[in-house]
Amino acid sequence: MQEIVISSRNKEKKRELRALLKGLGVRVLDLNDFPSAPAVNETGKTFEENAKLKALKIARYTKRLTIADDSGLAVDALKGRPGVRSARFAGAGATYKDNNIKLLKLLRNVPASKRRAKFVSAVAIAVPEGILGTVRGECPGRITLEPKGKKGFGYDPVFYSPGFGKTFAEISASRKNSVSHRGRALRKARAVILNFLRKDLS
Repeated sequence: MQEIVISSRNKEKKRELRALLKGLGVRVLDLNDFPSAPAVNETGKTFEENAKLKALKIARYTKRLTIADDSGLAVDALKGRPGVRSARFAGAGATYKDNNIKLLKLLRNVPASKRRAKFVSAVAIAVPEGILGTVRGECPGRITLEPKGKKGFGYDPVFYSPGFGKTFAEISASRKNSVSHRGRALRKARAVILNFLRKDLS
């Protein structure tokens, strides 16, 4: 059975990615299956650059098809911040709560009509020889005045989805994945993976 490595140790992200990759007929591994895997310095200036860095380095280390994503939040009123620094917006070692607190503090005087934001996810697919493809998914919404909901992770409690009328932290993972940035990017990534697998088997 073909194995695919997810370049992440994030349990919540792993759960999301595995659900979205279900049905490919492959065995999905993550970095917890490779305790000695090297750390990847996310030095890219864009989500795509960071995703490629992570995918290629881990593909070469594991000698397996690897999928990596770099995701984050872009807020209009903050000129696209926190962007590629979303996970460490409040500093190195910041918790999800720390990041949300900083975000809401920066937006405290911004009215609801100007709190537009979008989640962005870039997914890179690589083999040891190089990058097979890079895809992107976006999900528009706005930032709430306060956190709501206990599901999800990251900025989900403060990201309001107009389609659902709730924050991402107030809806199930399956409903979130149907519209989320990562879900949209991964559905595009499936086509890249399937095309590779077909060629590999032919």
